[in-house]
Amino acid sequence: MAGEPLITVVGNLVADPEPRVSQAGKSWVTFRIASTPRVRDRQSGDWSDGEPLWLGCRAYGEYADNIAASLTKGMRVIVQGRLTQRSYTDNQGQQRTSLDLEVEEVGPSLRFATAQVTRGQSRGQVGGFGGGNQPQGQSSWGRSGSSGGGQQQDNPWANSGQGGSSSGGDFGGGFDDEQPF
Repeated sequence: MAGEPLITVVGNLVADPEPRVSQAGKSWVTFRIASTPRVRDRQSGDWSDGEPLWLGCRAYGEYADNIAASLTKGMRVIVQGRLTQRSYTDNQGQQRTSLDLEVEEVGPSLRFATAQVTRGQSRGQVGGFGGGNQPQGQSSWGRSGSSGGGQQQDNPWANSGQGGSSSGGDFGGGFDDEQPF
């Protein structure tokens, strides 16, 4: 659907993502996040938790598989998606409204944690990133590093041989080393 607002929310997973498979054999995942603002009392100066925003999230396909394999309960995540609203009747007969996100992007928040990111098996090149090999002694950021004797690493940032240099330090031309200020 078109027209739903695209929003970004930072929150914590309240449970492990639940991977599912449709009757057609397609994978999808659901998970819930809670985003709780910190509120300051102006008179006392104390901070306290505000009212949490609860969001159900959904993603599909290979993306769903990556989410289910990477995220767990309690993780602080950044989720971007299309906001949807649905109304339903709960078990007690009360009319309720639920806010949900059709996930466009999700990742761990690195404010209070670290993450080890590994590139998944892709079906092709996405976004023009090449999978070229690094010259010996180059890290994936184009600086001399300790990559081991003769080992070569994939560098998604390297120019994939379409003009310019093939070193990891060249980001496609147009930029020079001169500082603008």
